[in-house]
Amino acid sequence: MRIAYLDCFSGISGDMFLGAMVDAGVSAKLLEETVVALKIGARLEISRVQRGGISATKVDVYVNGEKDLPREVFQEQNEHIHDHDHQHDHNHQHGHAESSHAHAHNHEHPQGQQHADAHQHADNHGHGHTHGRDLTEIRSIIQNSSINPTAKTTAIKIFEALGAAEAEIHGTSIDKVHFHEVGAVDAMVDIVCAAVGAESLAIDEWICSPLNVGGGTVKCAHGTLPVPAPATLKLLSNAPVYSSGPQVELVTPTGAAIVKVLATRFASFPAMKIEKAGYGAGTREFLQHPNLLRLTIGESTTAAANTAPATSNDSIMVLEANLDDLSPQVLAYAMERLLTEGALDVFSIPVQMKKNRPGILLTVLCRNEDAPKLADIIFAETTTLGVREREEKRRTLAREWVAVATRWGNVRLKVASMNGAIKNYAPEYEDCRRIASEHHVPLKNVMQEALQLYLNGKR
Repeated sequence: MRIAYLDCFSGISGDMFLGAMVDAGVSAKLLEETVVALKIGARLEISRVQRGGISATKVDVYVNGEKDLPREVFQEQNEHIHDHDHQHDHNHQHGHAESSHAHAHNHEHPQGQQHADAHQHADNHGHGHTHGRDLTEIRSIIQNSSINPTAKTTAIKIFEALGAAEAEIHGTSIDKVHFHEVGAVDAMVDIVCAAVGAESLAIDEWICSPLNVGGGTVKCAHGTLPVPAPATLKLLSNAPVYSSGPQVELVTPTGAAIVKVLATRFASFPAMKIEKAGYGAGTREFLQHPNLLRLTIGESTTAAANTAPATSNDSIMVLEANLDDLSPQVLAYAMERLLTEGALDVFSIPVQMKKNRPGILLTVLCRNEDAPKLADIIFAETTTLGVREREEKRRTLAREWVAVATRWGNVRLKVASMNGAIKNYAPEYEDCRRIASEHHVPLKNVMQEALQLYLNGKR
């Protein structure tokens, strides 16, 4: 099984994650094309830097020619500008103090340049007097782009995780949340590029270390808040965290949301055969440790596979609706959309309804947190007037991926076991379909050869 390990000894942010992926082999051109596909007036600048003597990749987002700043730096500059404007408009009698203030500006920048740059930054990123973007607008931008459909789904999930955290903190609904820092153009670039890059790496399992969240306070759209900020803290529920080193924000809300959606578990460095490693650089330099995120990719070893539980017990939501007046074409579309938006499974059963009408029982299996969103989709895409919901327990077999090399290319097989005994195995349909299409061979031939190679132990 191909696994990736995120070592968050200096926290994680969106740009650090992109840098680590590029350093580990993700095509810089792929990310640059992704930004263009969003059509939001942004571009990437990718460079080599050093943090604590270690060479790393730094990814910066530019919006309308302005470089993105860490949010507390932006907030400090924005407050500084408003204070300066207020003093300039209402306190002309304090000329000497104002002259000294201007001198402090000019010490590092040409006259007026910092003032203009920060105002431009506020305009670019939806801060100041604007309210940012809401989730509906963000979904629309992502859905209307030309990126991979699976990556679209992942990106939207990351934004929905952010939205759910913000909604709970502010006591509102997710669709009414206006994203401030995380709704800015730079965060959209970070999140969508993170989804596209992660998809290109073809990782079977993302594992994350305990996260160093930093400390102190951070200035954001809602004022000065303790680190970790409320949204970050909510996103890191059940994750192992600690505070070490500089008293600044090390885990951003965007970084926390990426971890929440991608990582399946938190652990120390896993047993693996290392293939490659990459380092993504943060903006600041620290004396205590290199400000880096390390991404290590490799194949899990037998020792790692043996640590998997025999079975797993969890709970899921079951959503049901009876339909007797819906076009089959519309039903098929609705089922496809439900799967794309995160349903674990969707199926329909013919039923006989009242007044002897033939109908369909639509059933959706999903994670508990996805139930409200998927119920809304059922109402939007079908003619039902009600959706039944219930929570059920399920027991699943331990699963792992095994790759075999057919004459046309590699095919993964999903192998399910209980207490070390293999119960089921099957070739991954999407791998076989892609090979059959590319090499113009029957799909059944590809699947049969993959099964035969697996049974013969040729991996």
